[in-house]
Amino acid sequence: MATFPIPVSVITGFLGAGKTTLLNRLLKDPALVDTAVIINEFGDVSIDHLLVEQASDGIIELSDGCLCCTVRGELVDTLAELIDRLQTGRITRLSRVIIETTGLADPAPVLQSIMAHPVLVQAFRLDGVVTMVDAVNGEATLDAHMEAVKQAAVADRIVITKIDLVSNKSELAALHARLRQLNPGAPLLDVGKAGIAELFDCGLYNPATKSADVRRWLGEAADEHDHDHGHHHHGHDHHDHAHHHRHDSRVRTDTLVHDGPLPFSSIEMFLDLLRSTHGEHLLRMKGIIELTDDPSQPLVVHGVQKILHPPARLPAWPDARRGTRLVLITMDMPQDYVQRLFAALTNKPAIDTPDRAALENNPLAIAGR
Repeated sequence: MATFPIPVSVITGFLGAGKTTLLNRLLKDPALVDTAVIINEFGDVSIDHLLVEQASDGIIELSDGCLCCTVRGELVDTLAELIDRLQTGRITRLSRVIIETTGLADPAPVLQSIMAHPVLVQAFRLDGVVTMVDAVNGEATLDAHMEAVKQAAVADRIVITKIDLVSNKSELAALHARLRQLNPGAPLLDVGKAGIAELFDCGLYNPATKSADVRRWLGEAADEHDHDHGHHHHGHDHHDHAHHHRHDSRVRTDTLVHDGPLPFSSIEMFLDLLRSTHGEHLLRMKGIIELTDDPSQPLVVHGVQKILHPPARLPAWPDARRGTRLVLITMDMPQDYVQRLFAALTNKPAIDTPDRAALENNPLAIAGR
């Protein structure tokens, strides 16, 4: 049987980044027994396990008990079919789902399929996004394809492949630096050293400690500027190669920090305004919030574009640190919009602007900017 919700890991990356090679290696690990792997098309992917049975409806059972299936219609249908098989006994156990996206895919719709469906959100939880980047072609791919930039920006883990084929180490260093700017919170991993422990269990709960690990989940970005207790962004306007990296400047990471509890109404208004006015620009959001009604039980929020995973309360703070920490990765968001909106709703202006008083008195005023 399964323990709900079942963790779902998304493996993405541009064409030729090595997703299938990694998947084949991972599937040999006994830790992934009772895992279902969902791939776009069997014809595009060569799973080199011994195939025991190929069912007529697109489900393949591998020799170690893992399942492979293609996306038939919407991803929602495939996930719902897995749950149906589990509940009717056609699958005896299901401990994890891995979704391998097509190389051209924008990962946001995949994440939304899991977070937005009222039934699936009870059965599955997004564990993490693993994005693979080819060290040889990574820079050129990021330059040419906005989808590749999005894949890197929303990742919980970034895996660099084909490192041994790069003779110029300065080129590899430049790729590392670029990926860190695009996504300060995601660890950069060498594919040769990336195993189950490094790639999976990216979620809020750390299975090793059996407790919430907020710092690990939010990533380094939430802790880089704690001494300011302010609002920060990682832009790319002053990057030496900005004219080469025209896509990168469209992506920004905003870290919002507030000491002390906040009323739920302020957080609710912030999230509602952000999603209703610029939801399409919000690639990913994670946060933990101290609320005035019960400061001892933090609220956890997680969103992709306009879709917000049902907020959940933790039973207690995982460490001594309290307050609010939100990390938002945005694309084409109006300059300083996130910081100004958060400042207006927390009565703590972060920047000096000519209309600061107006922002304080009328948070709704910036909704249209």
